[in-house]
Amino acid sequence: MSMKKSCCSANRSAVTATIINKEDQNSITFPTEQEGSSDGMVLIPKGDFLMGTEDSDSIKIDGEGPIRRIEMDSFLMDKYAVTNKEFKEFIDNTKYVTDAEKYGWSFVFYQLLPKLSHEKSTQFSAGSPWWRVVEGASWDHPEGTESSINERMDHPVIHVSWNDTMAYCKWVGKRLPTESEWEYAARGGLEQKRFPWGDELTPKGEYRCNIWQGEFSISNTVEDGYLGTAPVDAYAPNGYGLYNMSGNVWEWCQDWFSPYHVKGQNRNPAGPASGTTKSMRGGSYLCHESYCNRYRIAARTSNTMDSSSGNLGFRCVKSIEDQ
Repeated sequence: MSMKKSCCSANRSAVTATIINKEDQNSITFPTEQEGSSDGMVLIPKGDFLMGTEDSDSIKIDGEGPIRRIEMDSFLMDKYAVTNKEFKEFIDNTKYVTDAEKYGWSFVFYQLLPKLSHEKSTQFSAGSPWWRVVEGASWDHPEGTESSINERMDHPVIHVSWNDTMAYCKWVGKRLPTESEWEYAARGGLEQKRFPWGDELTPKGEYRCNIWQGEFSISNTVEDGYLGTAPVDAYAPNGYGLYNMSGNVWEWCQDWFSPYHVKGQNRNPAGPASGTTKSMRGGSYLCHESYCNRYRIAARTSNTMDSSSGNLGFRCVKSIEDQ
């Protein structure tokens, strides 16, 4: 695992742990009263854009390039990442059990751990010692059983796997964005810019996203205001009215991940037909130019469908024809 990959996220196969059998929840029938809702969503207009990048600092092994012209139909996208409050409503209504809860643990960044949990966390992700295996860490106990989300209801939900996001989407009547939808929306109408607001990371000295400042992973100066997650409406939105498309938490996408792009998919591309991991976009509060450097719009990575961590969340989209 390269250093540029290791701070982004951690997957369950990277650590030796006792795994319990997971019951199949595909047969669960979720309440449908919220289906069709478009509250908190914005219209992303029909158009075309240049997807990908060939910048000198692009991560070629991730398949960030080549740049290609993509045509997109219009769709609706959540202005914000799904919050702890929204996910709690889903859990309360469905009694769904997340992958992190079924496994009994999840990955937590070591500097966020309460003292007792820090002393107990002896396992870590291979190649990424800052990711600690914490028993009891889950969406409602982000740093383990000593922690809670009571004061973070407006923060993005974390410790959710791709499987978990699919269950939520089914309940709310939405879906995950494709990578092309995510990047098109994140650009906010700008062409080939590095960030949702332009090319400069801190225009006029103003922080526009929640990432790492200082020396990763030893010292974070917290100049942007946050060591861990920030509220979903922190910082200014992009040109389409979307918040935190760079930094804060990684966001799951619908697509299977591959560094190679399917030829001929120039209109609403949906990625390869199969794969082993699912795509993630946007970077997180742990991203830093010296390591991850994936808070750029064109950056991408992936994880296994059952993996979860303290910097991984999601937002939803809805096709116009579903209205």
